[in-house]
Amino acid sequence: MLRKDKALVPLAISETDQKQVLALYQQIQRSRAKLVGPDGKTQSLPVSLYEFLVKLIADLCEGQSVAIVQNDAQLTTAEGARVLGVSRQFLIKLLERGDMPHHMVGTHRRIYVRDLLSYKAKRDSKRRQVLDELTSAEAEDGLYDPH
Repeated sequence: MLRKDKALVPLAISETDQKQVLALYQQIQRSRAKLVGPDGKTQSLPVSLYEFLVKLIADLCEGQSVAIVQNDAQLTTAEGARVLGVSRQFLIKLLERGDMPHHMVGTHRRIYVRDLLSYKAKRDSKRRQVLDELTSAEAEDGLYDPH
């Protein structure tokens, strides 16, 4: 399709071209992604790893920050607070209230990355829901035009 004055105009594709595109698509579907080293040695990648790498590259191309961390990695309260964008004291209060699991290593609190990210996802989801409700209420009152 081509854009012409904000309208999509379909392109005519010959039957031969359609067959070639279909054959290429089917070949791509049957083949597995491979990692090629500097020495030319190849190694097949599992589909899940390939999809992860595609997503990773897309996020980087969009200018997003990306961090790869093991699920079982442990964070200090200072590191956890930095991830959440809160003070260390605030995070400690969350831990003491039981809002997020943690464990002690000697006298120091440690948080698993998976628990911290789970808490962050729930918090962000609640924030989004509240903002959506506020936006809807203001739109109903005529104070906000969503368009």
